[in-house]
Parts: sequence; structure tokens; C-alpha cells
Amino acid sequence: MNVTVICLGKLKEQYLKDACDEYLKRLGAFCRCKVVELSPVKLPDNPSAAQITAALNREAAMIREKIPKGAAVFALCIEGRTLTSEQFSERLQAAAVAGGADVAFLIGSSFGLDEELKKAANYRLSMSPMTFPHQLARVMLLEQIYRAFQIASGGKYHK
Repeated sequence: MNVTVICLGKLKEQYLKDACDEYLKRLGAFCRCKVVELSPVKLPDNPSAAQITAALNREAAMIREKIPKGAAVFALCIEGRTLTSEQFSERLQAAAVAGGADVAFLIGSSFGLDEELKKAANYRLSMSPMTFPHQLARVMLLEQIYRAFQIASGGKYHK
């Protein structure tokens, strides 16, 4: 399986980079996983709704270029569905079968993802009803992808 995590923004803190690198290394036993970092559109300190919408549209165009052709797409968004780790594992395995072994996860900028991009996704996923730092979402997602593969393979990581 090929897993692509498409993110707006770069990780700044070394401990977050280290955590992502660790999960990417572990995922190597199960899939080919890569993270694609895109630069978010710069906005003023107090952007208008129109400026935010325009930025999200431009970011969506950049994201669409990086989604592998035919991939099953998971858009991470607050209005998405929350799943247990077991449900996520099942959904990931089903998506891989339906998507021809390519799966893409989309993590938007601090203003989220473009509405049309979310509508076009196969799945809308929420990590939690709680609010987390934007950069932590990548670490949390990679950990859950790793956990999902462990669950599917009957590994001991998931308790």
C-alpha cells in the first residue's frame, strides 16, 4: 500500500520531526508512506472571510496536484467523523482495497481545508472533538496509521 500524507506547513519543533520520523520508519514494515509538505498561502494577521476562502482555494489546487491518481482520500476536518482505532483500521484497509492500494490523507492549514476538497474526499475524518496544535495533527495521524496497520496484522502494539 502507498500512503501519502499531504500537509500544509512544515514542522518547526525538532521533537515533532523526531516523532514523525519514528512513525514513518515503523510504517516501512507495512507500506510505503511519505509526507508531502506544502507551503500555506500567506495571509494578513486579521484576514477577511474572502481572503481566507481565496487562500483555501489556492491551497486546494496545490493539494490536488499531489494526490496520487485514483487514491482513496481522507480529509482531516473538524466536521469529520471520529472513529475508534479499530474502526479506523477497518476503514483504512477497505480504502486501500477500493482505492487500488493508494491512500492519501489531507491536513489543511490553520484555517482548514477548502470546502470543495472536503466534498470530493472519500472520507472526512476528525481526530477528536478537542482542539490540538496544528502541527501535532501530523504526529497523531502517523501514529494512528501505524496503529491501524498493527491492528490489521494482529500486532501487539495496540492494546
